[in-house]
Amino acid sequence: MTADPLAARSRWGQPARLALGTASALGLARFAYGLILPAMRSELGWSLAQAGALTTANAVGYLLGAVVAAPAARRLSLAVTFRLGMVVTAAALAATAATSSYPVLLLTRAAAGLAGTLVFITGGVIASHTAASTRSAAPLTIYYSGAGLGIALSGAAIPALLGQHPGRWPLAWAGLAAAAALAAIFSWTAARGSHQATTALLDLRYIARLWQPATAYLLFAAGYIAYITFLPAYLAAHRASITQITVTWALLGLAAVAAPVLWSWPISTWPRAAALAASLAVLSTAAATALAGAAPLAVTGSAIGYGASFLAVPAAITALIRAATQPSEWTGALAAFTVVFAAGQTAGPYLAGALADRYGTGATLAWTAALCAAGAALSILTRSGG
Repeated sequence: MTADPLAARSRWGQPARLALGTASALGLARFAYGLILPAMRSELGWSLAQAGALTTANAVGYLLGAVVAAPAARRLSLAVTFRLGMVVTAAALAATAATSSYPVLLLTRAAAGLAGTLVFITGGVIASHTAASTRSAAPLTIYYSGAGLGIALSGAAIPALLGQHPGRWPLAWAGLAAAAALAAIFSWTAARGSHQATTALLDLRYIARLWQPATAYLLFAAGYIAYITFLPAYLAAHRASITQITVTWALLGLAAVAAPVLWSWPISTWPRAAALAASLAVLSTAAATALAGAAPLAVTGSAIGYGASFLAVPAAITALIRAATQPSEWTGALAAFTVVFAAGQTAGPYLAGALADRYGTGATLAWTAALCAAGAALSILTRSGG
């Protein structure tokens, strides 16, 4: 029997359009903030700790979203919850463009985090069902790599927009909101399927059952976010040109888009914690590489290594959860791990920013390298349990 080309296009086209969810919720609503941060600091007079607190607020919203995602998906369905998250994400970005009040900005960043979590979890469950039907991790890695598209697009536009005109930062947020609205439109029909979320409430017992990878995930969350939040500030402190910042960010995003080619096979075939350990080790090495200085070669290599590995971590975690639980448990288990992830993201940016205020922006890269190395070591030691 020959394969149906229309069915094949549908099989891979759905994860590709679903990936616009991570492009919006992560690439635009979370990671692009690092590009706008130097301009906002300059115009609004923030310290690095204050700048990091906005990422912390985003992570607090992410934590709240992890708590409500499972019951919302059960009540509304996975598809409706995904779509709701996409719409609210775009609205939160538009609201961020409309104010310079620090307390209000904290609220808009928290709203973006909450909405983004709804997208992240429900899209991950839908992609997991596709992965199960195709017996391949490719739909998962494609889904998570969508964030790279958002990173690449924001990197191509924002540095040139703000380079000599930091006062344009609200315009940057408005552009991100417009892009998020388009992503919502084009991903609308990708969130489909008869599968439903049957776990009513988040259940933290999944963390106890899988505590080793959960701890590694916590370390990853606290570490990786510091790199992508403060890398532009690190480059600005070393007087990097607008061109260098643009190229660095774009290469990071493109490497993330290419990550499925690199990680689909290891995540599908290696022991689950082994793939997790490998991606964390690459991530730690990439962050440490940038500590060699802001020379273009070192930073470019660092950005490519980071982009090619950081989205493999949640893909490996999702594959681990899918292997260790029943389909009816996937939403609740992924929500529980997202609570762990959000807890790390909540503490990481503020602590890394406080270190940077005292020791310089390079401290944020050292923070990422150290925590991801610790997560890799834990994953190696508990490989057989994963």
